[in-house]
Amino acid sequence: MVSRVKHLLPESSLQADNFQFERMLGKRGFSRIAGTDEVGRGPLAGPVVAASVILPESCSPSLFRDSKITTEKQRYQLRDKLLSANTPVGIGIVSPHVIDQINILQASLLAMKESILDLSSKAVTPDFVLVDGTFCIPLDISQEPLVRGDSRSATISAASIIAKITRDEIMKTLHERFPQYHFSSNKGYPTRQHREALFLHGPCAEHRFSFKGVKDFVKTAN
Repeated sequence: MVSRVKHLLPESSLQADNFQFERMLGKRGFSRIAGTDEVGRGPLAGPVVAASVILPESCSPSLFRDSKITTEKQRYQLRDKLLSANTPVGIGIVSPHVIDQINILQASLLAMKESILDLSSKAVTPDFVLVDGTFCIPLDISQEPLVRGDSRSATISAASIIAKITRDEIMKTLHERFPQYHFSSNKGYPTRQHREALFLHGPCAEHRFSFKGVKDFVKTAN
């Protein structure tokens, strides 16, 4: 089951201040505020990957904007800034097999949960989590879901950058095992090239068999 939460923070549209929520929470006594986001809900193959980040004061929030409009080079530059600042980072990875078992929404929430647990095991346990999206993650911790969170919270944006880089690198590795699907370029998304490869070769073990496009092909093949 997924649950919604009564909002603790004010609703607002996109704003220039992308550290507004973190400051509000700081004034309420929270000192370890993590942002979490996932990448990979839409692809036909590969895992869903989440990251959690506690943005240190030494990293300027203004650097971290909507990760979806950053280039690969910019993402790596921002990742390097986070690492050089010893930023606490956690990663959660949920495989295609588990996605097929529990559905992509539950898998996304599980990946975010695992990233928070990973963060806690390596650094400090957050006392509040800003979650990209509509739902809370299944953890007994104070949290707030933010729609379009990676555009509204620098901390979520930083997490999104880490998650994106992590998943892209996984897909590049999978390309070496399954070059016929061109995962290094399409990252498992249903591009024309990927769909043509599925038609020619059928799905591999890294495909999501419950997804339309993979599932439909398997039914036809049978």
